[in-house]
Amino acid sequence: MQLVMQAEEKTDRRWALVQARNLKADGTFVYAVKSTGIFCRPSCPSRRPQREQVEFFDSTDAAQRAGYRACRRCMPLERNSQLSKIEGACRYIDENLETTLSLNDISRQAGLSAFHFQRLFKRTLGISPRQYQQARRAGKFKQALLSEARITDAIYDAGYSSSSRAYETGNAQLGMTPSEFRRKGRGLGIRYTTVVTELGKLLIATTDRGVCAVRFGDNDKVLDRDLRQEFNAAEIVRDDHALERVAAQVQKLLAEPASVGAIALDIQGTAFQQRVWSALRSIPRGETRSYSEIAEKIGTPKAVRAVANACATNPVALVVPCHRVVHKNGSLSGYRWGVERKRALLQAEKVSPAE
Repeated sequence: MQLVMQAEEKTDRRWALVQARNLKADGTFVYAVKSTGIFCRPSCPSRRPQREQVEFFDSTDAAQRAGYRACRRCMPLERNSQLSKIEGACRYIDENLETTLSLNDISRQAGLSAFHFQRLFKRTLGISPRQYQQARRAGKFKQALLSEARITDAIYDAGYSSSSRAYETGNAQLGMTPSEFRRKGRGLGIRYTTVVTELGKLLIATTDRGVCAVRFGDNDKVLDRDLRQEFNAAEIVRDDHALERVAAQVQKLLAEPASVGAIALDIQGTAFQQRVWSALRSIPRGETRSYSEIAEKIGTPKAVRAVANACATNPVALVVPCHRVVHKNGSLSGYRWGVERKRALLQAEKVSPAE
């Protein structure tokens, strides 16, 4: 039974990455569409199929053995040439940090027109070439770049924002720095508890500064294991009594209108993710927003996919209500803790009294 639940959670995570067209997921798995007989990269730009038509494979070989053929649009059997160009451009910038490179300098190195390169770079990484230069020169992303195998992975982990200031002066409740998280909680003391809800078990974990994790699950054992894996260098203890008050605050969000602002947070995230999560906390109970509306609200109207990815990586369910973000047509997309939970949350909020 436990293996089945783990497989379902893995499938839900993969579907969320496909919905977000997450470039970082490329190479980790492929998805296949039963109705077309085609398999694709997670980031494939093609229209998303119905969830029931999709199955996932760990490799392209496995998809081919199952009888699927490669998509001609995203070409999952070939290395992504556009991604290679961006990686090469990042390396070129890194090798010339003492020089302020112009857009023409970098695009020429990548073998693309300046206009096309600028659009491709920003669509891929979420920041412009100039912003990347500024951030690298300031050394803000050094730790992430040293710890990741691919430059693009480090950029996703280090942040989309153009300025470290956007993170440093952000919401005071969003406290844990990326460097602290990269150390997997070394030196941190984390306490946690679990409560029973109509939507399954709910884990709430805190540091001295605030709530660092809120997540749904089916049993305590899996929730405990996942928390320890995420913060494997922290000192983690279960403390049901000490967390009674904060657990009640979080659990209250399931049943009635409550102020999420009263719950202090200590969550890691890139500057871009923090901006998205702050915007989500401003969505009133009983209402929803589209991914494009959130992108517009935080001043990056073209970063719709990045917004979807930030929603998919939200570490604190309910407190940061990512379940209130839907497609433009109102349909539900992937939810880190399962689409059925998302549907139930929205339905409950729709019928509950207004604030």
